[in-house]
Amino acid sequence: MAASIAVGVLALSMVAPAQASQPAQARSAAGVAAVAEPPTFTAALARSYDTFDANQAVGVDKKYFYVVDNRKITKHDKATGKPLLQFVSDPDGPMIHMDSAVVVGDKLYATHSNYDQSPMESSIEVFDTKTMRHIDTYSFGIYRGSLTWLDRHDGAWWAGFANYDEVPDGETEPYGGTDNTQIVKMNDDFQVVESWNIPKTILDRFKPMSNSGGSWGPDGRLWLTGHDLGEAYVMKLPSAGAELQWVATVTLPSVEGQGIAWDRSDRTPELWAIKRSTSQALSFTVPFRSIGDPDTQTWQVFGPGQFQQ
Repeated sequence: MAASIAVGVLALSMVAPAQASQPAQARSAAGVAAVAEPPTFTAALARSYDTFDANQAVGVDKKYFYVVDNRKITKHDKATGKPLLQFVSDPDGPMIHMDSAVVVGDKLYATHSNYDQSPMESSIEVFDTKTMRHIDTYSFGIYRGSLTWLDRHDGAWWAGFANYDEVPDGETEPYGGTDNTQIVKMNDDFQVVESWNIPKTILDRFKPMSNSGGSWGPDGRLWLTGHDLGEAYVMKLPSAGAELQWVATVTLPSVEGQGIAWDRSDRTPELWAIKRSTSQALSFTVPFRSIGDPDTQTWQVFGPGQFQQ
């Protein structure tokens, strides 16, 4: 299918924080000060590509992008949008639900699960980007949830294991519970060495679904997306504790959730996403340099005469 390429406005703009972030002095019924949400920014559409199977996510490298749809991955030329190669798994084969893709070197790593079957099973499926042949696999078996995304950053692998408040057809219990969703850091052998939770406010936006996409940005922060909303949540590893720190929200016009991928191959990094309803792959210029770290101090050290009792 021929691709249509639309060049969007490249100006970057910042919008006012969402209404929920305004009442910094507001107090809850219990008298506890409410926590203000971080600022919201808006990305600008750079290009759009018509595809026929952009249903789950998109991966990208210097010359190509790869759209993911459960049992299929299609390689496209980035300059023209033309589809070049397609991997297709047999309907009766072991691949059921590929969720996202990341390119590292000359390999494409796709996250895979048996969503929405129970118990949850997950694996990483590896492809040669030149030939789109399947070349390797790593199984987690029954683990922390459904593996939805994978990325390589700072000498380690990072991934999201999603759980859901959704109740699958024929079942009576939620599919793991959204609040149990985890972000993990893994070594070169895909063994988990650390894990973090996503802030409850973001998880509530995901519900009844969960975290679908994740990619480390050029700003050294982790960008997360849900299943439905056109916004990315910019996260930072915490200085203490087990919960990621929410730094900012970036609105992605026309995006309907799902997997994302930062294109770090160019001098001007772009964030890629999909629009499921029209089966399009989209790239955005994002004002990541305008996003600052919160100026917060979460502890103090006291000397004699200052001790709290």
